[in-house]
Amino acid sequence: MHTHPVQPAPLISYAITGLVIAVVFALRWRRMSRVTPLRLERLWIFPALYAVIAVGLFVATPPAGFGWLFCAAALFAGAALGWQRGKLMRITIDPETHQLNQTGSPAALLFILVLMAVRSGARVALTGDNALHLNALAVTDMLVALALGLFTATRAEMYLRAKRMLAAAQQAASPV
Repeated sequence: MHTHPVQPAPLISYAITGLVIAVVFALRWRRMSRVTPLRLERLWIFPALYAVIAVGLFVATPPAGFGWLFCAAALFAGAALGWQRGKLMRITIDPETHQLNQTGSPAALLFILVLMAVRSGARVALTGDNALHLNALAVTDMLVALALGLFTATRAEMYLRAKRMLAAAQQAASPV
């Protein structure tokens, strides 16, 4: 007689995933109160590396048909969300040294948590036969495009805001 291994209930896997996410967010929440230097010259590095990865993925398995349109829409949606996330990041400037600093924002962290929940909901909605007739590869392509827009726009907003703050601080410090 052949026995089949018992598959864990889906609720257990969701509970374990939720627990891991809760632990990661709790640790991240604790570290958010730290002030870290903001290096404007380094803000481009992560989006550039992710863009290389995204281009590599799109070259390896390009979207088909309307997949490109959905990816473009996801890129623009990610950019809009990233711009909002960038606005939520706290940037301060030392009035004497003009050193830029950043502090993690609880709102920005909660924003990412909401995006993860939406992603999970979309994954459940797109399993099996779905109204848009998208497959897992198309959804992955859209998520890659969304993340590229999100990361790039977040850093761009932070860069522009920090440059304005730095210019204002330098102007206020210079004698008239």
